[in-house]
Order: sequence, then structure tokens, then C-alpha cells
Amino acid sequence: MRELIKLKRNYLLFLFPLSFILILLARKSSFFAEHVYALRIYRWFSQLVSIITGLVPISLAEILIIILPFFLIILLIKFISRLIKDKQNRKINAAKGLINIICALSVALFSFTMLGGLNYYRYPFSYYSNLNIEKSTVEELYGLTKQLAEQANELRALVPKVDDNGIFDLSMSYFELAKEANKAMMSLAEEYPVFSGRYGRSKPVLLSPLMSYTEITGIFVPFTMEANVNVQISDYAIPYTMLHEMAHQRGFMREDEANYIAYIAGMSSDNIELMYSSTMLALISAGNALYNHDTKMYFDIRAMYSDGVVKDIRANSEYWVKYEDTVVSTISNKLNDTYLKVNAQADGVNSYGRMVDLLLAKYRAMLQEER
Repeated sequence: MRELIKLKRNYLLFLFPLSFILILLARKSSFFAEHVYALRIYRWFSQLVSIITGLVPISLAEILIIILPFFLIILLIKFISRLIKDKQNRKINAAKGLINIICALSVALFSFTMLGGLNYYRYPFSYYSNLNIEKSTVEELYGLTKQLAEQANELRALVPKVDDNGIFDLSMSYFELAKEANKAMMSLAEEYPVFSGRYGRSKPVLLSPLMSYTEITGIFVPFTMEANVNVQISDYAIPYTMLHEMAHQRGFMREDEANYIAYIAGMSSDNIELMYSSTMLALISAGNALYNHDTKMYFDIRAMYSDGVVKDIRANSEYWVKYEDTVVSTISNKLNDTYLKVNAQADGVNSYGRMVDLLLAKYRAMLQEER
């Protein structure tokens, strides 16, 4: 027993209660989560880590995820081997193994807490945007969706490249697009200083075809501060996915807010492809909400879509149909839903739809300015 108490690594066990204390403090005080953590501790540390990991062109997080199972298998084999060979100290070795596991979990929880977890309790983005989130009428939703449809049609006519089937095709490499996305975030920072600072480069996921089976288009990994993007998805979805993950990189973890930030970042850009991609994200979100409330209104606007917009939406639907309702996608969606709920997003996966509230608030503000 004394041998277990004297283990040098035991101090790591205190990271468990420390993590829960910090989470409880952030839950109780958004001021702490925002002004002490997000704008100071996280802001500077995240930039440092993302700049360092950004020096490597491939996703370090992806490499770690690939290596981790093999590393754990090796550790398990060594642990079992020790139990078999050292029969006299089998109980002590088993207890040490259990302590090692708890220490590893303790470090992982504390790392997640300090590298982004507390951001789930920071102020909502409406604090910076000064938008009034309130209940909206179906007529307002119709007006918003119509405006976005017209905007999408105009931008689609200006895109520089389409493929042989007339479907949107990115005219630049992934890394050129990443630079444009970085410029868009810096442009957005002129209006919202909270987005200022340096960003690490967005990373293409090498195993994107496998990632599609999880129905995930992008993922921000706080342990490496990397914005990872599934590059097998439809080309028009890649720019806004990149911007979405970069919003997480700056500490806005709520999915609805990250979508909205991706939209306004894209519209802050002077790049047509980013603008079109972001508008499509907003249009599809608003269109889905309108369809759920009034199908006739939705189809009235749907008839307005240009041929190019329709082709892009159909191509995207055709891509995802083969991944829907598979065992992998079902498990992935359930895990993602649980993760969001654990991290103060009570609506779970449904929180992605709340982006429309922010779009409507911006739409109302624009109408008031025009009056």
C-alpha cells in the first residue's frame, strides 16, 4: 500500500478535482469564462500552439489518432506480460496499472478543460455582435431566405470555375484556400476585434474518405489547436467548413455560433468562392427552417434557385446519401450529440439549426437601418 502512495505520478490525480472546480467556476461565472479564460489564458496559449502545429502541413491530430490505438495496444500487452511474469506482485502491478489509467484520464480531462473546454461557458457571440435574439415570424424567415437565395444566385454566376457537369469547382489549391480563409478572419476582426490575432493553418484530413462515413465535415482538435477539414465533401462546402473550424480555433465552441461566424467571415472576404460557400451555408440553414414551418413558402423560394445553385445542392446530396444511416454514422452522430450536451449545448446536434436565430437578428437589424 505504501508503495502505491509513494508513486511520483500520484500528484496527477489532483488534476481531476481541479478540472471540475474550473468547469464549475466557468458554469457559475460567464465573466470568468470570458474575461479571465477565453480572452486571456486561452487566447494567447491557443495562438502559440496553433502557430507551432501550423508549421506542419499535415494534421498532427490525425496522426496521433492513427497512432494512439497501436500505442495503447502495446501498453496493454506490456501490462498483461508483467502480470503474467511477476506473479508475486500481481496485485501491486494491477493497482499501479489502474492508477496509471486514472492519471492518464486526469491529464486528458485537464488538458481538454484548459485547451478549450471552458469556452463552452463564455459569453454568446451576440454579446459582441449586439444582435437581439428574439422570436421571429414566418414572414421574417421567408424574407431572410429569399434574400439569401438572391445573394446565392448572384454569387454563383460569378464563380470562376465549374466542372464538366456544371458543378462548382474550387479554382485554387487547399492551401491557397486556407490563406484566403485566414484573410477573411482577419478582415472580420476589423469589425469584431475578438477575432484578431494569428491563426494556424487549416489542415486537410488525409483520411477524408473514411471521415465521410462519420458524416463529419470538419473537426477542431483542442489538443493541437488544429482546424481539420474533410476535403472529400462537395467543393462549395469546403470554404465554409474551414471558416467554421477557425471560429472554434478562436474559442467560439457553440456550433450555431461557429456556423454564423463562418457566414459573416465569408461575407467579409473579397473572394467570390468564400462568399458563395458561406451564403450557401446560410441559405440551406434558413431554407431548412422555413421548410419545417411552411413548405409552400419554402418551395416558392426553391423555385428561385438558379441552375448552378440547384446543381451544387444536388451534387452535395448525392455525395452524402451513401453515408446516411450507416452503423458508423449512427454511432458518430450519437457520440457527437452526447459530446455537445455534456458541454452545455442542451439541444445537442439540433443546436446547429439555431444559427438561423442569429441570421434573423442580423436581417432585422439590416431592415431597420434601411428604414
